[in-house]
Amino acid sequence: MSRAQLDITAEHCPMTFVKTKFALSKLRAGDILEVLLTEGEPLENVPRSASEQGYSVLSIERVDENIHKIVIQK
Repeated sequence: MSRAQLDITAEHCPMTFVKTKFALSKLRAGDILEVLLTEGEPLENVPRSASEQGYSVLSIERVDENIHKIVIQK
Protein backbone atom coordinates (compact mmCIF):
# COMPACT_ATOMS: atom_id res chain seq x y z
CA MET A 1 0.00 0.00 0.00
CA SER A 2 1.42 3.39 -0.95
CA ARG A 3 0.53 6.93 0.08
CA ALA A 4 0.31 9.94 -2.26
CA GLN A 5 -0.37 13.61 -1.66
CA LEU A 6 -2.29 16.20 -3.67
CA ASP A 7 -2.49 19.93 -2.95
CA ILE A 8 -5.54 21.51 -4.57
CA THR A 9 -5.73 24.56 -2.31
CA ALA A 10 -5.35 26.88 -5.32
CA GLU A 11 -8.09 25.13 -7.33
CA HIS A 12 -11.82 25.84 -7.56
CA CYS A 13 -14.76 23.52 -8.23
CA PRO A 14 -15.20 21.52 -10.38
CA MET A 15 -11.42 21.20 -10.92
CA THR A 16 -10.92 20.14 -7.30
CA PHE A 17 -12.59 16.77 -7.82
CA VAL A 18 -11.33 16.40 -11.39
CA LYS A 19 -7.74 16.61 -10.12
CA THR A 20 -8.55 14.35 -7.15
CA LYS A 21 -10.13 11.72 -9.41
CA PHE A 22 -7.14 11.87 -11.78
CA ALA A 23 -4.73 11.37 -8.87
CA LEU A 24 -6.80 8.44 -7.60
CA SER A 25 -6.80 6.85 -11.07
CA LYS A 26 -2.99 6.56 -10.86
CA LEU A 27 -3.16 4.58 -7.60
CA ARG A 28 -3.68 0.87 -7.01
CA ALA A 29 -6.56 -0.53 -4.99
CA GLY A 30 -5.93 0.02 -1.28
CA ASP A 31 -3.56 2.97 -1.81
CA ILE A 32 -4.09 6.20 0.14
CA LEU A 33 -4.40 9.75 -1.24
CA GLU A 34 -4.04 12.72 1.11
CA VAL A 35 -5.73 15.80 -0.36
CA LEU A 36 -5.16 19.33 0.91
CA LEU A 37 -8.02 21.69 0.07
CA THR A 38 -9.81 24.82 1.22
CA GLU A 39 -13.08 25.27 3.07
CA GLY A 40 -16.34 25.86 1.23
CA GLU A 41 -17.26 24.03 -1.94
CA PRO A 42 -14.07 21.93 -2.19
CA LEU A 43 -14.48 20.66 1.38
CA GLU A 44 -18.13 19.84 0.73
CA ASN A 45 -17.81 18.39 -2.77
CA VAL A 46 -14.58 16.37 -2.81
CA PRO A 47 -15.44 13.94 0.04
CA ARG A 48 -19.02 13.55 -1.19
CA SER A 49 -17.95 12.93 -4.79
CA ALA A 50 -15.21 10.51 -3.71
CA SER A 51 -17.75 8.48 -1.71
CA GLU A 52 -20.22 8.52 -4.61
CA GLN A 53 -17.45 7.17 -6.89
CA GLY A 54 -16.87 4.24 -4.53
CA TYR A 55 -13.76 5.48 -2.70
CA SER A 56 -13.46 5.39 1.11
CA VAL A 57 -13.05 8.72 2.87
CA LEU A 58 -11.01 7.72 5.93
CA SER A 59 -10.69 11.12 7.62
CA ILE A 60 -11.14 14.86 7.32
CA GLU A 61 -9.08 17.15 9.53
CA ARG A 62 -8.30 20.86 9.75
CA VAL A 63 -4.59 21.55 9.27
CA ASP A 64 -4.70 25.37 9.12
CA GLU A 65 -7.24 28.16 9.45
CA ASN A 66 -8.74 27.55 6.00
CA ILE A 67 -6.99 24.31 4.92
CA HIS A 68 -8.21 20.76 5.47
CA LYS A 69 -6.72 17.35 4.74
CA ILE A 70 -8.92 14.57 3.43
CA VAL A 71 -7.57 11.03 3.45
CA ILE A 72 -9.11 8.84 0.72
CA GLN A 73 -8.48 5.14 0.14
CA LYS A 74 -8.86 3.77 -3.36
